[in-house]
Order: sequence, then structure tokens, then C-alpha cells
Amino acid sequence: MKYLKTFICLFIVTNLSGQTFKNYTTADGLVDNNVSCGTFEGNGVMWFGTQNGISKFDGTNFTNITTTTDTALVSNTITAIKSMANGDLWVGTDFGVCKYSNSTWQCFTSADGLGDNRIKYIEQSSDGRIWIGEYDGLSIYDGTNWTSYNISDGLPFGGIQSIKFDNNSEAWMGSGFGGLIHFDGTIFTIYNKSDGLLNNRVNGIAIDSQNNKWVGNSEGLSVFNNQNIFQNNYTQMYLLPPPDTLNPVMDLAFDSRNLLWVGIYIDYLLNGGIAMYNGFSWVDFNMSDGLIGPVITDLIIDDQDQVWVTTSSGISKITNIPANVNNLKENDVTIYPNPSNGTFMIKNSTKSGYKLSIKNIGGEILSSFKNKSNTSQINLPYASGIYILEINDGSQTFFKKIVRN
Repeated sequence: MKYLKTFICLFIVTNLSGQTFKNYTTADGLVDNNVSCGTFEGNGVMWFGTQNGISKFDGTNFTNITTTTDTALVSNTITAIKSMANGDLWVGTDFGVCKYSNSTWQCFTSADGLGDNRIKYIEQSSDGRIWIGEYDGLSIYDGTNWTSYNISDGLPFGGIQSIKFDNNSEAWMGSGFGGLIHFDGTIFTIYNKSDGLLNNRVNGIAIDSQNNKWVGNSEGLSVFNNQNIFQNNYTQMYLLPPPDTLNPVMDLAFDSRNLLWVGIYIDYLLNGGIAMYNGFSWVDFNMSDGLIGPVITDLIIDDQDQVWVTTSSGISKITNIPANVNNLKENDVTIYPNPSNGTFMIKNSTKSGYKLSIKNIGGEILSSFKNKSNTSQINLPYASGIYILEINDGSQTFFKKIVRN
């Protein structure tokens, strides 16, 4: 399916106040900058798993747990972490999974019934059971016993690296190589490239209020509707210079305003960032906006709709997101063609007489002018690459990325 997208680099809307990006590293007390996962406990408390232990953040200070400070923790290599409804913290490692409750650790391995000691993901279903995604399959804990599933039970090869539950409390899981998996409690149903999925390596899943499944994979984002029928693919949420177009999705989540946040990392380019979808347009953020690093590992959204981004360089918290960001209209300002060989048409469907400035990625103004009609033409006599078009209509300022081939 072909679709039209407007790529908007959101910053900066003039009514934003305060710091938009707040970054945290070991200099702030984080146990290690290589952060693999995170979870929101409530009451402003966040937990983060790193390659060298666990950090608890209370909004002001970090408290760290490692095998040195607490010998009951089986490993410092934390691969998954999840705060549960009853306040327990479950932590996945490369040597099993542990429950942290009332300052006491209880750890489980294959000797206790766990299917595989190498943990990828942890989630909790509405009935309170703990679901563990593993390198070789899936294990479910009911508080007393473990039930495990693997290839022999109908799971595809590649393990389970993401788990989410739909509005019917049925499980949707991402496989490392086998695609999207639906489990109704009895039967595993597999959706893969033959069903419309961009790629069979599924890294993350988000399910919206309409029960649509947004499936992040190693080539982009695939959407299955509430009838589990393929609907759409997105591959350019995070705009790259040609010829690179694919957007490998590492994780994704909806906030309470139904804004979709997507973490993207293109390993061969060492390039990554965050893309946000408001239902009309994609907005992207990267290190030039204040993101701490390009290697995105996890996205967590707290009860204030603050977006916490874990990376291999530390943690970024995105705050002060405009409440009206989801009211942006896709065609308020349209730029076409984009990318272009140097000539761009700009159309504003609502007003004329706004100021336009062309900037390079570093923010240097290359040229400025004021358009006098709803449609105008600009020529970009510069080298190929990404440029920023600043648009100011007198009441707000925002930016769009433009690409010159």
C-alpha cells in the first residue's frame, strides 16, 4: 500500500517551557551507561537494567544493586525488567529470572522449571501470571508452577523477545526469526512475511485502543488491524539520507494520548533516534535534539506521559511534550517533492505570510525569506544532504526536514 507521510522535526514549538530532554549517566549515579531495559513502578520510581547491575531512580537519586552489593542477584547482566501490579520486581538475566519482593530475592532457573535460563522479555497478564520470553521459547509462572513452550509446541525458531496482551487478554509475541505470534491459551498462530509483515524478526509490539497490532521489526513497522489482517507498513518514520530508507524498530509504545513512540536504530549506519506518530504525521528526535545516544534499547512511558529512552550511552527522559501535538494536521504545511533534486514546493492550506528559514543540521541559517502566498517555491543550491526548514507563522515555530538528493 502506498501512503503519504509528512516528516516533521517537531522542535521547537515556542510554547514549550523548561527542559525537553534530560539525560542521565554514571555521572548522575546510574550504575552503568549501557542500559538494556527499564520499567515504571509508580509514584515517580523507575527501574533500569544495565550490563552491570540494576539502578532504581526515585526522581532525584539513583540506588544501585549489583552482585557485589547483593549476592543473591545471580548476574549483573540484566536483559529484562518488569515492575508488577503487586509491587514485585522481576529481573531477567543470562542465568535465569529473579523476583525482588520486600528487599528479598527469589531466583528461578531451568532446575526450577524455567524453560531456558537466557531471558529476553518479562510481562504480566491480567490474571497475574508472569510470562517470560526466552531464547528458546516461553515460560509462564502462576505463582507456584512453571509451564514452558518451545518449538515442539508450535513456537517458531528464534525465541520470544516481546510480549503484549490485547483487549481480549490474549497474548501477542515477537519472535527473533519467526514473525508475530498469537496465543489464545491453546493454539499458537504465526504471522510472517507471507501475511504482510516486513520482516520476521520482531523486536517490539504495541496494541492500540482499537486492538490494532503495531509490530516493530528489523525493517520497519507493520500494522495488523483488529481482525488480525495486515493493514500497512511504515519504513521511513525516521528520515535518513538516500539511499538508506529502512527503519529497524527496537521498541515501541503508546502514551495515554494515543501518540505512538518508536525507537529506531540502524546498526550499519550507527544512526538511531525516536519517531512519534500522532495519527497524521511522523515526528523524529535524535542526538541533535538532545537524545543521549543513537543505540536505542527500550522505551518506557510513565504515568505523566514522560518518555524514557534507554540506550547504550545512558538514559534520556523526554518531557514537556505539547498537549496539542496530536492535533497537528498533516496538510497544514506540505513540502513536495521531498526528497528533491533541489527544488521544493511549499503549500500551506490555512494561511500565507509566514517566515521560512533554511538551516543546516548544525542549526546555522543558510537563507531566510517570507512567503506571500499559500504556495511558494524554494531552491536549495547546496550539497546533497538533510536540511531543516524552519516555519514561523507568527504564533508558533516548527521545523520540517527536507532532503536534497
